[in-house]
Parts: sequence; C-alpha cells; structure tokens
Amino acid sequence: MVKIVDLTLRDGHQSLLATRLRTRDMLPVLEEFDSAGIYSFEVWGGATFDVCHRFLNENPWERLREIRKRVKNTLLQMLLRGQNLVGYRNYPDDIVEKFIKKTIENGLDVFRIFDALNDTRNLLAPIKFAKKYGANHIQGTICYSISPVHTIEKFVEIAKQLAELEVDSICIKDMAGLLSPKVAYDLVRALKKEVKLPINVHSHYTSGMASMSLLKAVEAGADIIDTCMSPLACGTSHPPTESVVFALEELGYRTGVKLDVLLKVREYFMKLREKYAGYIDPLSTIPDANVLIYQIPGGMFSNMIAQLKEQNALEKLPEVLKEVPRVREDLGYPPLVTPTSQIVGVQAVLNVLMGERYKVVTKETKDLVKGMYGRTPAPIKPEIIKKILGEEKPIDCRPADLLEPEFEKRKKELEEKGIEATDENILIYALFPQTGIQFLMRQTKEEPFPSTLQKVEGSFEVVVDGIKYYVNVKPK
Repeated sequence: MVKIVDLTLRDGHQSLLATRLRTRDMLPVLEEFDSAGIYSFEVWGGATFDVCHRFLNENPWERLREIRKRVKNTLLQMLLRGQNLVGYRNYPDDIVEKFIKKTIENGLDVFRIFDALNDTRNLLAPIKFAKKYGANHIQGTICYSISPVHTIEKFVEIAKQLAELEVDSICIKDMAGLLSPKVAYDLVRALKKEVKLPINVHSHYTSGMASMSLLKAVEAGADIIDTCMSPLACGTSHPPTESVVFALEELGYRTGVKLDVLLKVREYFMKLREKYAGYIDPLSTIPDANVLIYQIPGGMFSNMIAQLKEQNALEKLPEVLKEVPRVREDLGYPPLVTPTSQIVGVQAVLNVLMGERYKVVTKETKDLVKGMYGRTPAPIKPEIIKKILGEEKPIDCRPADLLEPEFEKRKKELEEKGIEATDENILIYALFPQTGIQFLMRQTKEEPFPSTLQKVEGSFEVVVDGIKYYVNVKPK
C-alpha cells in the first residue's frame, strides 16, 4: 500500500499563497476531507506559525486545536526545522522541549524533523522530546541537494544516522524540485536496501519532474508520498493528489484514498483559490526547468531580486547567479533550504555589490562558518574560515550546547509586561520576540486580501552562460 500525505493545508498554500490561508477557510471542508482515506494531513509548521500571528492576527495554537477538533481519522503532521523549531535560529533545549510538549498536547501526531545542513546533532533534542511526550510518529528527514558531496552513499549514511536515533520513517525532502526520476528510483532503492524503515518522498513541482519522480520512487519501494489538492498543486507546489491517486490505483497500487471524496473536496478548494487569487504570482504556477541548472529555490530567487532592486542593481543579476554556486562551495555546500538558502543568497548579492568577495559578511554567514548552525556537508576551506572569522575559531560541538535556557527568562519578561504567561504565549514570544509581543499585546491586525491579481512591474531577460532567465519584478 502507498500512503498519501496531503500538504494542501500547509506546504500547498505556503508555496502558492504565501502561507496566507486563514483558519476559518480551512475548517468547513475538514470533516469531508477527513473521510477521504488520506494517511496524514500536513497542517502546521514551516512558515505557518510565523504568518498566523504576524499577518493574519491568528493564534497558531488555536489553529491546531480547531483542526484537531474536526479531523478524527487522519493523522495531523507538521514540518519542524530541527533545533530551529518554526523560527530562524537555534533555540535552547528548554524551549524545544516546551514547544514539542505543547504541540503534542494540542493534537499533533507526526513530526517531520529536518536540519538545513543534514547535521543530525541538531535533531537529537527534538527527537528525544517527541519520544518523551508520546508523539504518534517521528520522521527523520534528509534534505535532498545536488553537489559533489551529496551522493547516494552520503544520503544513505545520513539515513543510517537517523535510524540510530530510532525514528519511525525517513523522508527525502526535495525542497527545490531537483529530484529527477532516475535519482528518485536509485535513492529509494538504496535506502530500502540499507535502512529498514518506511521511506517517504517529498518533491516540489518546480522543475516539472515531481510526478515522474514520485512514480519512480513508488516503483523502487517508497511507502509514502506527498501530494497536494489540485487547486493548490503544481508550479512551486506539489503533484496533484487526485491525479496521483488515480494513476497509482490504475497501476495496481492501493492507496486507500476515495477519489470521489477528493473530487468534492476539490470543488471547495477551487472556490478558495478564486478567493485568494490576489496572492498568487502567475510565475509560481508555471514549472521552471531553469532551476535544474541554477538550483535556486523560488523564495531564494525572489529575495535576491528584491535585494538588487533596492540597490538599483538589477543589471547585476547575471553576476549574482554565477556567484551563488561559488559561495555555496565556499561555505561547504549547504542544501538551499531555510535558513541556509537565504544566507547563501544574501552573501552572494553582497559579494557582487561590494566588488570584493566577503568584504562585507553578514552575521548569519559568519555564524554558519563558525559552526553555529551545525556541521556543513563539506569542510569549509581554511582560507575561507580565516577570511570570514579572522582569528576566531569555529566550534565543534552541537550548537545548542552553547545556549543558555530561555523559557523562565521569557516567562518573567511577559509577566513584567502584564501579559498572561501561559506556556503557549511564552513560546510565541520566545520564538518571535518582536512580532510575537505585538500579537500578544493585540497590536496586530489581519492584513487585507489583495483586491486584484498581483501585477508585474516590468519584465526583462538576462543571459547567463547562454541561458535566458526571464525575471518579473513585483511592485512592493
């Protein structure tokens, strides 16, 4: 049997709607969706915690509770950024423990836990606490990437490390849509041979290959695959749930999913797509095979464009696109996923704008080289360490070992501000001190829906090594 994880309520709208789907628009369809026979709904984590309180004036904990009330048959799942949880830095172990405890108390079943560098030391605490508080399922994750050091043998080695941590399954997380059908088949076969755990494959449709890659993964023995309801599928999102289910069933694979129910659910999400059309960038709905060459995820690319535009330097985009792989090599070939994708992208832009490589270095780049995010896939060259850190020496321990406990400190700060210091409120504040406190003090307002489709402000092409890149710049 091939189990289906549906991502519509998290990664689907994060990929196409800037994570803006409101809880009130999710709830009416949940009971019917719950009857479809899906293995798990991904509903939380990733950017949802941030966007809920920052832009939607929603309590992310309340979202999880409301979904759990209505979903009785299907597992609920989240994406957890290892020691970063749902934020953008490493948090101390006491925050990690409290966060996971409250998440399980609010009804979450499946933790998909990843580290941007594939440093399994950053997964130790989240896995330990998920076990301690009785999580239904803990999924260890391999961030898929392409580089001289990202080989099938290396991915198998990471999977074995995850298996030693006693996870329940392994996920191949292809965040940039780079996983080809051939590699999907070969990698799943290798993992099935060497690691006796269920294998889940997650691949974005960015390059247009994801459906083919999922099918080849299933042929190689994948146990679980990720899809998204068709109104929020394809483009930078994922293969459509309905189509994948139909194809697999016709090929003789059982999914346990009721296609007739999915088609009814589809009608609901089609209406939501119309309602949220103002958030959709037309370019994000179209597969872009260029990503196979420059290997830059969509969010990273748009951030670089925004940086260059602010400096009136869009003409330097070709140089930046060439600089990204050089910076990535310098920094030990980190996979391009939050937060390392932005670290590499911002540093590449700075290198080009300054006219001298590493003349200006961001704090995040320095921390990455210092080891504060974890161990990079390849060792960083001594001359790069010297240029960026000077006489300072990198650390060689688990980064969180250097962090002081924070929970009680944040609790006291909330009490001093006259805010009810519940565990959930403390965690909102600890993870997002600036925007979290605004939300807790009721200073946040729900942003209005865009009234029309976002318009592009200028369109141009650049040529890098004979390859044309078509760039559209949105107005602010």
